[in-house]
Amino acid sequence: MSFDISKSIFAAATAFTLVAGSAAAENWRAWNIHHDGHPNTAAMDRFAELVAEKTDGEVTVDVFHGGVLGSQPDALEQVRIGAIEVGNFNLGPIGPMVKEANLVSLPFIFKSVPHMFRVLEGEAGDIIADAMGEAGLLPIAWIDAGARSFYAQKAISTPADVEGLKIRVMNNDLYTAMISAMGGNPSPMAFSEVQQALKTGVVDGAENNFPSFKNVGHYEVTSHYSLSEHLIIPECICVNTTKFNALSPELQSAVRAAAEEAALYQRELWAVDSDKARADVEAAGIVVTEIADKSPFQAAMTSVYDEYLAANPDMKTLVELAQSTE
Repeated sequence: MSFDISKSIFAAATAFTLVAGSAAAENWRAWNIHHDGHPNTAAMDRFAELVAEKTDGEVTVDVFHGGVLGSQPDALEQVRIGAIEVGNFNLGPIGPMVKEANLVSLPFIFKSVPHMFRVLEGEAGDIIADAMGEAGLLPIAWIDAGARSFYAQKAISTPADVEGLKIRVMNNDLYTAMISAMGGNPSPMAFSEVQQALKTGVVDGAENNFPSFKNVGHYEVTSHYSLSEHLIIPECICVNTTKFNALSPELQSAVRAAAEEAALYQRELWAVDSDKARADVEAAGIVVTEIADKSPFQAAMTSVYDEYLAANPDMKTLVELAQSTE
């Protein structure tokens, strides 16, 4: 009888341990808008693998690609409230809900993509991350989304080259002010309309990164791509702040390390894709113009910055931190 009781106690203890262990394990869902073949999709899959590996399975991540969990605005809100734990988001749409994130939408705030990462990995990035975390969207790694540059029927090497041109930009006051400050005519329109607008001369030019320029065929209806790199808006791997803070310090470190490693992998893949896109459009006849000195463009933005900082004086320190970063 005592042997049977001992077996029963052991079995109950084992069952309790298994239940307690499974209750302690965290299974997270992750949102990604991109499809197979995109650098971010590969990076998010790598992130999930690394999280499981580095936490010994105490945290696992199921990644849902192609926006199947909802549109980006929906996913942003779901991560904020914890309905989804992780998201790969562009910082552009985060600006309206977290003012500090708008830093990356200031034209010519960054000198290059490497400079952008140096800014985000320094004090300015900490300020942005803290503000995003308070809004429920904690960034645990920054990833590359390229640099937007101008393309038109002529080279744009100085601000004077924009004068009089109708340039399609995204519908954002900062972007329209950028074109106006250089004497151009900003023409916000739906992205799907740009190809025909370029072909028929409704607009003289537009702006985007090399992969988008190639993949949507805009290189077929224009002749010059000028490396102004006027907007360098990164993306993040963001987690719900409450869910992340509920992890032990050891698990937090492991999840961060997984995100940072996946981000480096994404940057490598993005660079390969961008270089290939550039080579492909050059082979198709596009003339690519390098701009060694962007200071005339930055100087042309004085009125844009003055107006922005007059409306947002508490952003001055953040802007100065970015501008002073070497």
